[in-house]
Amino acid sequence: MATNQNFKDLQWTLQAIRSQNINLHNISFYLSQPASGCHQETENSMNINISKDSLSYFSQFLNVLGAAQNSPSSLRNLEFHRIEWELQQLKSLGTLLGNNTNIKQLAFTKNKFNTECLWKLSEIMKKNGTLKEIMFSESGLGSIGAGLLASALKGNDSLEELQIWEDSIGSKGAEELSKMIEANTTLKLLTIFDSRSITATPLISAVLARNRTMEVHVWSGENGEKSSKVVEFVPENSTLRIYRLDVAGTCRVACALGWNSTVRTLDMAGVRLKSRWAKEFRWILEQNQSLKEVNLSKTCLKDKGVVYVAAGLFKNQSLETLYVDGNWFNGVGVEHLLCPLSRFSALQCQANVTLKSVTFGGGRTKIGRDGLAAILQMLTTNQSMTRLGIYDDESLRVEDFVKIFRSLEKNTTLRYLSLQGCKGVAGELVLQAIMNTLQVNPWIEDIDLSRTPLQNAGKTEGIYQKLGQNGRNEPEADLLKDMPLTAPRSCRVFFCGQEYAGKTTLCSSIAQNFSSSKVPYIEQVRTLVNPVEQAVRAAGMKIKTFKDEDTKISIWNFAGQHEFYSLHDLMFPGHESASFFLIISSLFRKPTNREPKTAPEIEEDLQYWLRFIVSNSRKAAQQCLLPNVTVVLTHCDKINQQSQNLQPAVNSIQRLRDKFQGYVEFYPTVFTVDARVSASVSRLAQHLRRTSKTILQRVPRVYELCNDLIQILSDWRSENYHKPAMKWNEFNELCQVRVPALRIRTRHDNKEKMEMRRHVIASSLHHIGEVIYFHDLGLLILDCEWFYGEVLGQLVKLEVRRQSSMEHNGFISRKELEKILRGSLQSQIPGMGPKVFENLEVGDLVRMMLKLELCHEQDPSDPNSLLLIPSILEEGRGRPQRWQLSSPECVYAGRHLECDDSSHTFLTPGFFPRLQVHLHNKIFGSRNQHGATYSLEKYLISIHINGIHVRVELGGQLGYYIDVLACSMKNLTETLRLLQQLIVPAIHSLCRGVKLTEYIVRPDSVRNLTPPRHRKTQVVSLLQLKHALLSVPADSMYDYQHTWSSVSDSGRPILRAGFDLARDLLSDDDFREVLHRRYNDLYYLAMELQVTPESPDGIDQPTSTDEEPENKVEPTFGGIAKGLEQVLQRLKIIEQEIRDLKQEIQGLRYYEHRLLLELHRKVNYLVNYNVQIEERKVPNMFYFVRTENYSRRLVTNIIPGMAALRLHMLCEYRREMHVVEDQMGCELMQVDNRAMKCLVPYMKKFMKLLTFALKIGAHIAAGMGEMIPDLSREVAHLVDSSLVYGAAGGLAAGAAGAAALGQHRAKTRGLGENPTTVQQDMRTAQQWITDFLRDQGCSTGRDIAEKFGLWRVRYKDNGQIAWICRRHLSIRAYDVMEVPI
Repeated sequence: MATNQNFKDLQWTLQAIRSQNINLHNISFYLSQPASGCHQETENSMNINISKDSLSYFSQFLNVLGAAQNSPSSLRNLEFHRIEWELQQLKSLGTLLGNNTNIKQLAFTKNKFNTECLWKLSEIMKKNGTLKEIMFSESGLGSIGAGLLASALKGNDSLEELQIWEDSIGSKGAEELSKMIEANTTLKLLTIFDSRSITATPLISAVLARNRTMEVHVWSGENGEKSSKVVEFVPENSTLRIYRLDVAGTCRVACALGWNSTVRTLDMAGVRLKSRWAKEFRWILEQNQSLKEVNLSKTCLKDKGVVYVAAGLFKNQSLETLYVDGNWFNGVGVEHLLCPLSRFSALQCQANVTLKSVTFGGGRTKIGRDGLAAILQMLTTNQSMTRLGIYDDESLRVEDFVKIFRSLEKNTTLRYLSLQGCKGVAGELVLQAIMNTLQVNPWIEDIDLSRTPLQNAGKTEGIYQKLGQNGRNEPEADLLKDMPLTAPRSCRVFFCGQEYAGKTTLCSSIAQNFSSSKVPYIEQVRTLVNPVEQAVRAAGMKIKTFKDEDTKISIWNFAGQHEFYSLHDLMFPGHESASFFLIISSLFRKPTNREPKTAPEIEEDLQYWLRFIVSNSRKAAQQCLLPNVTVVLTHCDKINQQSQNLQPAVNSIQRLRDKFQGYVEFYPTVFTVDARVSASVSRLAQHLRRTSKTILQRVPRVYELCNDLIQILSDWRSENYHKPAMKWNEFNELCQVRVPALRIRTRHDNKEKMEMRRHVIASSLHHIGEVIYFHDLGLLILDCEWFYGEVLGQLVKLEVRRQSSMEHNGFISRKELEKILRGSLQSQIPGMGPKVFENLEVGDLVRMMLKLELCHEQDPSDPNSLLLIPSILEEGRGRPQRWQLSSPECVYAGRHLECDDSSHTFLTPGFFPRLQVHLHNKIFGSRNQHGATYSLEKYLISIHINGIHVRVELGGQLGYYIDVLACSMKNLTETLRLLQQLIVPAIHSLCRGVKLTEYIVRPDSVRNLTPPRHRKTQVVSLLQLKHALLSVPADSMYDYQHTWSSVSDSGRPILRAGFDLARDLLSDDDFREVLHRRYNDLYYLAMELQVTPESPDGIDQPTSTDEEPENKVEPTFGGIAKGLEQVLQRLKIIEQEIRDLKQEIQGLRYYEHRLLLELHRKVNYLVNYNVQIEERKVPNMFYFVRTENYSRRLVTNIIPGMAALRLHMLCEYRREMHVVEDQMGCELMQVDNRAMKCLVPYMKKFMKLLTFALKIGAHIAAGMGEMIPDLSREVAHLVDSSLVYGAAGGLAAGAAGAAALGQHRAKTRGLGENPTTVQQDMRTAQQWITDFLRDQGCSTGRDIAEKFGLWRVRYKDNGQIAWICRRHLSIRAYDVMEVPI
């Protein structure tokens, strides 16, 4: 043997260790070797071989290494091979480990331990706190050694790795180690190699049960077989793999997984499992919340086992991936497996929504017919699955796979489909089905067809090409611009009329009048059923639909019963939708007798419906299409002398036609019919056909898709058991499959824009009356008759007191309401079930009612909140009407909102119930309305909010006005601010197109809660009061009074005559608005006169009237003093505000006087600049007036072709020009070209100053009244305005006029332009007036005095000529002298 320089003898090694000349990390002892010696493998590693003859050296080494002064500090690892341990040697080992704390690893290979040694070793391990790793390999530990080792490690908190190789510790030893695992929390790695696989069960079970993050590897080699792994758990990826366990072992592991949170992936592929295990696994799925993936491939599971797994999936909310391929179940197992992933009705929720991937199949899995049906149901209804795998199936045929791909057309969640190895994926049918599916379903990203006949035949290239196209980014298009428009093809006819008018009978006769070839078969069946339904169903709104060529005509029969009137607003057609109205009135009061209606009764019936139509139609400022109305009189067969009885009715109808001219389009013919006879209504049916076609040509075009979708939705209902409603996701599926223009073509398409496009189409269908679309709820009502008639119709007729314990004030619990709705909506036709519950919940109906504001929640934050339904409220008759506050310091204010045109419009019966709900939602939806209370009666809303009590009352016959009354301890401004910012806007927002005029209610009437019939006379128009303030001199504004008349009832005084100051009727905001309006007029005039305005103090920066929050007064002397100080401070503030207001008024008056002087100076200059023109033989200050609707308007702009103008002259007395009352004037028949050329410059310059003068000095401009136009448009555009003033003054120019003025001044400086040009313009106009008066035979002084009331005079001081009125001629006789012509 060759000598080795690294081979040393034992003595040298001992000496080297004692002297610490070597630095060792690893020492390995090998006993029973042929020769002794030491071999240093590396600088830090040494093998010590000891022969049988030198065994004593082993003890010496242990003693030397154990000596504290000799123990190498660098020593880390010790290995012992083939050592038969003695007790003393183990003691030495213990000393060594105790003195050297750097040793981290011990390895025992083929060692032998007796029981005493094993006990000593366990004691060493129990005391040691530094070892990290210990390994036993073929050391004969057995169950005893494992037990002792386990007991030692229970208290050890340093050991991290334990490995036992090739030692049969047995089940008993494994159990002891499992107990150790339960107590030990530091062990990180456990590796066991045992002869029996049963040892793995208790170990892995303990790890799982205690949620230990311990890596576990258990190997086994039973009966001389090749060793293989039994169990593996890797915490790094949270994966538990079980390769081989018996049934009992798998069940125990399953139990341990129940509450485990460390395992994410469970892989049991290839382990033979029984239904007993599956029963335990069901409990795992129900309890475990961390398991994400389970692989049960090729586990021999049969139907019973899969049923248990499926049962666990119903409650599981964490598992995402499940593999059950290669098992032995059939269609029953597939059906149960997919059941929790499917829905079987539109109302059902999918039981499991977390499982994303399922794989099943295999040669021994027989899917069959039941399994195929389950697959189709799952693919059609599932809303969570992203992966589906069917492997190596041999039971499904080609037709079955075609059905699978067709079901995928509506699926929007599946991304990956694997059919690898399936024998039925073959042929052109399957290929075509796949391509058709990919055409409408762009969300499928991959289809795995490996090992299928289709791929083997090389026919899958087109499929993968299409998959690539579906993943391509396409350029975005304008989704709305490219949708073509077309004329609508559906028209609605609304039958309006009172009870017993014969609407239903007339509707049936009209339907029968259409030829049977044109009426669809289903409608014929419905017509036959109708008499039966009418006998058993509650009365309500009905819809009958029939076809006339390509036109669809729907007759909407409004319910005539009064309880349904509150719902009519909801059914009214949208503006400019294709619709017209038939107002049907019976000639008799009741069909059971022959008592005819009088003409006033017929007129009253018709007038209600006409006002209803006008009130709901006035939504657009300018209507291009008026509502089309036809009048039909029924029961004409009962009249004997037709001409005698119908003439008064015809006269009444003619009066209504004249009255509503310009509001509705009346058909000139009044139809008189016997609704029971089809022949009698033939002319009326023909009229419906013609009118429908005319209306469809006149209304705006609709999206072409709407006409297509009407038929598509009809087909969908036929295919889905005539469901009355459709969920939004169902509408999306329908669009994706059947409407290419609404289809998402690639996965990267802008889904939000396509969603928006679908919403637009749904809204259009809603507008034309084909569906009722609830955007927020995601619902489309397809059967409007069902919704209005059976749902809302039942709502208004609820007999709540008989069926439930209704709460006070009209509130009812949600559960009670749902119970009533459920009972009320049950169909009474024998053999027919309730239609509504086929795909809608009662909760959906409640949410629709909330959306339509038919009811409201008492507490929106409480899901079980009480609901209020205004239709079940009662009138508060007999109840005392009084305010809760009665202090003398209370402030009372009221506003009266009245229909501006009450003869044609009114507040419909549905208005106030919606207002009751809307106002509640608005108040309690606001964050700063804490502590508000809200109570209702049928025609009353009572609110207490922020210390202010408010009453909102509906009044007047047919509800043409609303009173808003308030009582508060706060000041008037704060009280009115609540009304003007919250209550009044809410009322206006629900008025549709009905214009409401605002009046001020007399405070005494509010204080005493005077009955409405007396209160309505104690009001003054808010606009009129503001105009009155504009008309009085500025220094009189603050003390202006409005006088009230007295009110009495049968001689008994209700309210005495009295007065209120305007400042006590208006809020500070309104009063300051009047001041600033007047100031604005002055400002615009100053700009025109080129006078620099001097803004008085307070004009530009008005004093704020907002109060600071009140401080609570403490019940102490100090607190009372503090409160008194606050009151005094408040009084000072109020006094200062009054002084500021008066100062504003004085400054305004000074400014006004200054501008008026400048204005008159310039007017006098224009009038008298040229006294030589025929020596002023005619007046120069003239103006034109036009008569409109019995009122006069000042004409400020001349355009060609104007006719019926009247020429008037002003009194020209200097600085006191004015309109002459009762002036006859001259008529100008038509404005010709010469008049146009001569008068336009005059109208632009002089008339502007005239308008200003009349507006600013309105209190002296007697007689102008309604003629004065709006200044803002006058200044900006020099055209006449549609806004008019009352007799007192004018409307403020506003910000828009000021902005326009700035632009106008950039182009011209008003009257400050070239004087030569001005003089020329005035000379031309004066020459025209001279010629015009000569042509009219009015050239002498007598003629002018007769027509204009003016006389020619000369001022004595300067000799100038002027034309003045008789009044000035009398009172200024000392200043002028008459100069006759």
